[in-house]
Amino acid sequence: MICTSLQNKTYQEIMALLPQLEMAEIRLDSCTLSDSEIEELFSQTDIPLVATCRAQAGKSPTRCSERSDRGVQGEPSPCSPGVQVDSTGPAGSWADAEHKLSLAVQAGARYADLEIEAPADFSRRFQKLCRECGTSLIRSHHDFAQTPDEQGLQMALARCFRYGADIAKIVTTCNSPEDAARIESLYSIILEDVDSLQGRLIAFGMGEEGRSTRTECLKRGAPFTYAALSAEEATAPGQPAAKELAETIYGSFKPYKRSGLRMPASKSFAQRAILAAVLAEGTTCLYDYSPCEDSEAALQAARSLGADVQKDGSTLTIKGIGPISQDLGLQLLNVGESGLLARLSIPVLSAINGIPFALEGYGTLTRRPMNEAASIMAAFGVLLNNLDESSKREIHVPLTVRGRLIPGNAEVSGSGGSQLISGLLMALPLCTKDSTLHVSEPKSLPYMYITLDVLGHFGISTRSEMEGDAQMLENEDWSACTGITFKIKGGQHYRAADLAIESDWSAAAAFLAAGAMFGSVEIEGLDMKSIQADIAIIDVLVEAGAIVSQLEGGTICIRRAPLEAFSFDLNHAPDLFPVVAVLAAFCAGESRIAGLGRLAGKESDRAAAILEMLQQMGVEAFAEGDVLVVQGESLTGRLLGHRLLRGGSYTSRHDHRMAMALALASLGADSPIDIDDTACVAKSFPEFFEVFQNK
Repeated sequence: MICTSLQNKTYQEIMALLPQLEMAEIRLDSCTLSDSEIEELFSQTDIPLVATCRAQAGKSPTRCSERSDRGVQGEPSPCSPGVQVDSTGPAGSWADAEHKLSLAVQAGARYADLEIEAPADFSRRFQKLCRECGTSLIRSHHDFAQTPDEQGLQMALARCFRYGADIAKIVTTCNSPEDAARIESLYSIILEDVDSLQGRLIAFGMGEEGRSTRTECLKRGAPFTYAALSAEEATAPGQPAAKELAETIYGSFKPYKRSGLRMPASKSFAQRAILAAVLAEGTTCLYDYSPCEDSEAALQAARSLGADVQKDGSTLTIKGIGPISQDLGLQLLNVGESGLLARLSIPVLSAINGIPFALEGYGTLTRRPMNEAASIMAAFGVLLNNLDESSKREIHVPLTVRGRLIPGNAEVSGSGGSQLISGLLMALPLCTKDSTLHVSEPKSLPYMYITLDVLGHFGISTRSEMEGDAQMLENEDWSACTGITFKIKGGQHYRAADLAIESDWSAAAAFLAAGAMFGSVEIEGLDMKSIQADIAIIDVLVEAGAIVSQLEGGTICIRRAPLEAFSFDLNHAPDLFPVVAVLAAFCAGESRIAGLGRLAGKESDRAAAILEMLQQMGVEAFAEGDVLVVQGESLTGRLLGHRLLRGGSYTSRHDHRMAMALALASLGADSPIDIDDTACVAKSFPEFFEVFQNK
């Protein structure tokens, strides 16, 4: 990205300029800003800002002859090699720099630039403050006279990291092509205590001989480079204007910018609410419904179970069949292509149907294994078998279900997911006796709580208690949960309810990632307090470094920023995996995404599909146990190095999530990506491609 240096500006001038820039460096030593204006500037701006305050601004630098590289208390000396110092500067200059930089950091500065020669006590205080506030600390070394030899450069680089740098900034004066080459060679250095310099080093040269290094650094992994607002306002010799630099870097590449978007209804909420409405006594109204194949399959199933379903625009009116006073006697239920509907229906019908029945479906559902569901249901006296009993031992839809659901105490594994457990949570309250359901190794926990939330609206009460690290669980770190116990009272009755169906965070994921990677996206109507699992996309984007904000009225806004490698556990939000894998390809460094083991039983073998997709695109990626490891690179690095993702013909494997991930990847590809099956998105978001491509 391009960071435009702003100096000698007032608050009003800065605010007027920022909407035109990708990111900006605010020179607090020269800009005329009051304390309150600094606080407002860094708290209200939604583009990445670098706070810089040179302690000796406006003074005449002199060079030190002393060659020591360490000062008091382990900090670098002002007389380090190549450092410019002000021998006549006022005693309060460092105090002024600390005051202004601290205000900016506390207000929310994304980056803070502290010169390597800062006094030791200031340096320690400021490092601690940056850590507490989540600000990335840049430690910068400047040499305005020359480019040191290789050893001197390496010493400067090591010193920056030794004294707290999240990002090291090495800037020297280049007097020859050899100087420029020496600066660029820093990117090949291996430091003992730094895993990778990818995204953590900004090294370039000043002067005409150093001009090429300002873009070369991006190609080699710098998170951003610096430009001037105009040629007349350069902050250093050879600094190009932002417009000139943008033409060099981006050429014809266009940013992805969308606003005013709204997402369809969450099918996870819709299917649960539809089935609950069927079981309820009275008439339920579900608002903000939008059709997709899975939700429409749930409506058809509702009619098959005897409910009266009416649709008026985005409102569903469902007259339920409850309270259940006699067995339904249903022989066949078709669940379309919905794995969730299948796994909800098996326990519920086992509780109320009274006779064996067949469960049918089509498409990818017929290839998704149901053996784990069969194992869990057997613990409740219900047997699942293939409809064709002579077929292979792996159980798939179509299948038969025999036996009535027996309440009681049971322990089941949640390692295979939450869908059947959600079905049990809906079915066991209908049994005559109480039940205790203990789930070990729980996955997709948020989906279980979506079920409890829907049940609560329909008058069903269930108590739950999680096991694990209490503090981590309090912070909603679901990875800390080792087990969960549900106490379910029998003999309950569903009561009709009126409720609105939330907008779908799963559908939003590709759009939000596109904004973070390629421009900006604004989506209306998403609930930031949602318990949907895929709201985790916000946490992923924050970890990756995107700018995330909520505008007045609740609109979620995601803007591009320098993206860095991240580690994230998607065991509880597996549907995000394809989109997050593509995101990782544009984050500098090695990203690690846990949860591969959850993907084999989806609409496709997503683990294999994701790896095949990334490798075909030229992205280095591999599986390490349950973790997908992706070697990523910034968008600017890919553009300048001619390493955009490879276009061509790709397969979605008839999987809606893979098709959406391929659409996202196409925004950063060197040629069009042709997807063999785009119609599969109808499963969850029929209009996805029209909305995503703004047709």
